[in-house]
Amino acid sequence: LVQSAQAMLAQANQVPQGVLQLLG
Repeated sequence: LVQSAQAMLAQANQVPQGVLQLLG
């Protein structure tokens, strides 16, 4: 679970601004 969570966080960190802008 920890490893999968870290992987998801790493992927999310790659494109955070774009996602936040789309959501916002």
